[in-house]
Amino acid sequence: MKTENYGYKKLYIDGELIDAHDGQKDDVICPATGESIAQVARGGKADAELALKAAQKGFKYWSKLSLAERTKWMLKLRTAILDKEHELRTAMVHEMGKTYAGSQEDIDRLTEALEWYPSAMQNLREEQIPDYENTHTHKMISQPAGVVVAYLAWNFPLLNVGYKLGPALAAGCSIIIKPSGYSPLSTYMLGEILNDIKFPAGVINILAGPSSEVATTLTTSTIPAVLTMIGSTTTGQKVIADSTTSIKKLGMELGGNAPFIVFEDADFDKAVDLAIGLKFGNTGQICVAANRIFVHKSIYKKFLEAYVQKTSELKIGFGIKENEDVFMGPVVSKKDRDRMFDLVDDAVSKGGKLEYGGKIPEGLPENGYWMEPTVVSGITTDMKLFRQETFGPVAGIMPFDTDDEVLELANDTEFGLASYIFTNNHQRIARFTEELEFGEIQINGVKYAIYLPHGGFKNSGIGHDCSHLALEDYLVKKRVSAALD
Repeated sequence: MKTENYGYKKLYIDGELIDAHDGQKDDVICPATGESIAQVARGGKADAELALKAAQKGFKYWSKLSLAERTKWMLKLRTAILDKEHELRTAMVHEMGKTYAGSQEDIDRLTEALEWYPSAMQNLREEQIPDYENTHTHKMISQPAGVVVAYLAWNFPLLNVGYKLGPALAAGCSIIIKPSGYSPLSTYMLGEILNDIKFPAGVINILAGPSSEVATTLTTSTIPAVLTMIGSTTTGQKVIADSTTSIKKLGMELGGNAPFIVFEDADFDKAVDLAIGLKFGNTGQICVAANRIFVHKSIYKKFLEAYVQKTSELKIGFGIKENEDVFMGPVVSKKDRDRMFDLVDDAVSKGGKLEYGGKIPEGLPENGYWMEPTVVSGITTDMKLFRQETFGPVAGIMPFDTDDEVLELANDTEFGLASYIFTNNHQRIARFTEELEFGEIQINGVKYAIYLPHGGFKNSGIGHDCSHLALEDYLVKKRVSAALD
């Protein structure tokens, strides 16, 4: 299995590609082989401070441009990204192990965001407020909030960039992007593209580095007006705690623990297929993955057999070619894979049954972070597999009897991002739509798109990614009242 080497990539700050202030570099490790496939400049406190000053300057310029002028730059960036699509996609395959087919979604969402959000911004209308005494006119206008700091997860490197970059730029904000140390390569390559097209200096800045140096410096600064992130709930809580040096807007898409509920009257084959795709796509490293699969007892045995059979047929590998049929790659790191084995061991020790997987597959590079897609049945509420966000290729399945029982089980979590139900009973659909404590309820199917709101309840976040609602994170509202003559 041959990997590419992408050489050394620099920070992108104030419109220039630069080395880190202290000259430090980090290796980017391919999880399929355990080999270094690139080095990136390792940002530190001084680099974060430089990015803050650059973004402050960039905001003054960018916020004064008309939407039409901002749109021209965003579409120019979109075109340049599409010109480098293959290089960016293979970089993502190498840095976090996703399949080549899976990398298409990152490119699509990033380029869609750069095109869609200017139109969404154009469609925002001033809100007119009636004056009941007929003495004044009143309206609400929107203005860009200021400098944005975006902390991004590693699982969808460029999709996550798009979800923040699109609305921030359209709203008129400058932005500092901190990608994960696991998958900074493609985002650093985006910095090279920005440099090539001479994107306005300071408007977009990119640096990765230790959170204790980079993130703490950015978060505690009084310069940012907006802190936004995609990541774990624990990290989100840390960011919120550190942000209190000034009043900042917060937008956070955090952890999930999605219930996938299959009733006896569901379209059986569709439910099985989607439960496979939503669990093992991107090696289960998705915040909206089917984390806890609940199946009505009358079809539980049939469902479990079909699910295990389809799981056993999934092809595992390093999908670097466009025509490869690899469905699942490696886990992003050894630490994360070890956590998967711990979840399985904990479940089995508490009465769960390992139905399939739970091992390192043969015939793949020994130094890679491989794990078979794994199915554990008989999940109970005291297991880590029930309580924690799995974020990996381990499916937990349990039977249920009544609607009341499964509704209570589904809501028995600190998280509230996505949920899925499969039934043709309209009364049941109405009840579960009302009572499921999740920001997204998907019925008899699955759809995600740039124009559909994505957000959660409870410890799953604040605000929304995607849709016109995302713009609200990057705008401030101003009331304008004028006395009538």
